[in-house]
Amino acid sequence: MDCEGTSRQAQGRVELVASTGDITAQDNESTSSRSDSRERSPTTSCSERDDGLRDYFETAQWTADGTTILTSSSSNIISGYIVPEDLLSPTANRPLKLVPQATIQLPEPSNVLAGAPYFRLAEPWTQQLLVSARDHPIQLFYLSSSSPQAHQKPASSYPLTKARSETFLSATSLVWPGPGTHFVAGSRNLLAKFDVSRAGDEPLLRVKTIPSDRHLSKGGGVGMRGAVSSLAAQPPDGRNASLVAAATWTRWVGLYDFAQSSGACVATWSVARAGTEEAAVGGDGIAQALWSPCGRYLLLGERKSRGVLVYDVRVTGRLLGWLAGRDAGGNQRIACDVFPGQDGAGFEVWSGSTHGNVKVWEGVGTREGAHEPAWGWSGAQRSTVASTCMHQSGAVVATLSGSWEFPDEEDSDGSDESGSDSGSSISSSEAPWMRRQNRESSLKIWSLSNNGYGAASPERVGAGPE
Repeated sequence: MDCEGTSRQAQGRVELVASTGDITAQDNESTSSRSDSRERSPTTSCSERDDGLRDYFETAQWTADGTTILTSSSSNIISGYIVPEDLLSPTANRPLKLVPQATIQLPEPSNVLAGAPYFRLAEPWTQQLLVSARDHPIQLFYLSSSSPQAHQKPASSYPLTKARSETFLSATSLVWPGPGTHFVAGSRNLLAKFDVSRAGDEPLLRVKTIPSDRHLSKGGGVGMRGAVSSLAAQPPDGRNASLVAAATWTRWVGLYDFAQSSGACVATWSVARAGTEEAAVGGDGIAQALWSPCGRYLLLGERKSRGVLVYDVRVTGRLLGWLAGRDAGGNQRIACDVFPGQDGAGFEVWSGSTHGNVKVWEGVGTREGAHEPAWGWSGAQRSTVASTCMHQSGAVVATLSGSWEFPDEEDSDGSDESGSDSGSSISSSEAPWMRRQNRESSLKIWSLSNNGYGAASPERVGAGPE
């Protein structure tokens, strides 16, 4: 379905109720009034880099109680946005302004963030999050709105090092499932299980994804090789047992049973043939693994892909179908979200795209083959919608946009034709990454109506589970 058609269907179904506005434009406006160009305003998550570029939002996720949105930015800043109490009030002056109530400056780049599964706004001790920064142990921070600048140091850390040295391994993915006593980190050819209460300790369990990473064959075709790019915990069944799906940039996925003490590997398979031949949606490494609400289906979204692969884990490695028309053509991560369908008819998938559209697939899991989006809308102007997060009430959805653009070589080659001597022309010898520019970056919250779930009361959004 084309973008114009999905936008028409979205009319009357979504309304923008809160937004940060374009944080790159805000920072541009305030630069002239600052004596220090690297000073960051307390009401923005954006800062100016040494090369003059403005940073942008990268990831977003709801906290477990649904009261706060956690974001990370390319300036290594973690921010917490508490949802306004009058978010769905009919008398509110919309869109409301979103301002971070707490920020954490990380020492090194990271796009690995996991909020505590027991996070509750009313109890400050539960407001915890895990991050993994390069050349540092995995760190636990407290997020508090009482003093935004007071929580810059980690409360505890969990070292992940090479077995034969003290060199830190970078955790390239994290999953922190309920009840929250343990978390799992993924690295290159390795999964590690930690006990949250044992700060400073090495992992309780190390699970190699290949038999050996010292042999030239790197596992000899057994297991899955590569950095673990995404981890996802299966929703627990009646026995409270679950699997952890681990996906890699090398286009492999494995299922591991961490309910057992050994972390046994249940299955591994490659998605290369499915993405390239069966679904023909392309792909260049799995950026996100995501379970359906029922825990029966596994969704795998790749970078440089036009779709999302859907697997039924009851038949290991068999492709059930794919979500067509996703439009994730670049290297940037684009995270989607799921929500239960109406009357048990499959489930919904919500995803952004490279060109700023948000698309919704309905009845996923009820059919095989290609599955086209049911509807959608424009979530950003000239920028990638990198995260789409459904609130647990089904009443609102949060979208996060932000990216860089790279001017075409033709534009720079023709910049001198006018004969201008203003000094603004760019040397054709510069590499494209040296000429990149900011696109719009914002966090937005949209209310949903006429979606089959009924309009939720304002108290349901931000109040957390009962």
